[in-house]
Amino acid sequence: MQSLKAIILLLLFVSCDQKEENLTAQQIVDKAIENAGGNIYENATINFTFRDTQYSSLRKNGNFEYRRVAKDSIGEITDVLTNNGFERFVNNQKINLADTTAAKYANSLNSVNYFVQLPFGLNDPAVQKELIGTAEINKEKYYEIEVTFKAEGGGKDHEDIYMYWIHQKNFTVDYLAYKFYTNEGGIRFREAFNERTNNGIRFVDYKNYKLEPWKNVPLQQLDSLFTAGKLELLSEIKTENISVTVSQ
Repeated sequence: MQSLKAIILLLLFVSCDQKEENLTAQQIVDKAIENAGGNIYENATINFTFRDTQYSSLRKNGNFEYRRVAKDSIGEITDVLTNNGFERFVNNQKINLADTTAAKYANSLNSVNYFVQLPFGLNDPAVQKELIGTAEINKEKYYEIEVTFKAEGGGKDHEDIYMYWIHQKNFTVDYLAYKFYTNEGGIRFREAFNERTNNGIRFVDYKNYKLEPWKNVPLQQLDSLFTAGKLELLSEIKTENISVTVSQ
């Protein structure tokens, strides 16, 4: 009887392992989002400071509003990005901007919120995901998920390519990298640290690395280059003063 129980338990473990090994890119990302906050994102107001500037993100019933408030010599500048588009206010007065200028400001505001709230944005309609392999970093096993963007809805930098290393057991995004082509282009590799949870949503800071030369280097190689100490630490990217309020 004991041997029969052992066989049944072994079969259950093998079945679970096979099930995990056969996950699709979409299933892996879904698990990562659920682990980081899941449905909490959908009705949350997130306030935070990034590079001495105040940001807020509000979501409710499928609508969103990103807001950034900064001060300079002309007074208080407030940028607002919603489902309906982008607006800028100076001292509470709306100002008219050229389309190209508005797009630049909107892109930067969206980008900050995208990184702060990862992996939530990986299920946006323009995102294309592919499981391209597995890797081991610091004795931990990861799925390698490549992300590209459709031209429609993918934003100004839709040609950029991303790679996410998602832990095979914890489903945390512990590393990410991207190849970009604006301003002469480059590669960045980010290592998550200072993990914490605020009202059910996971946040991390990043150690930001660069690589030179970069043009002929696939993102999939960056984990090996990182563990070999071949990447140069460029900066630390910190999100501070985080508060999360969840509406019902």
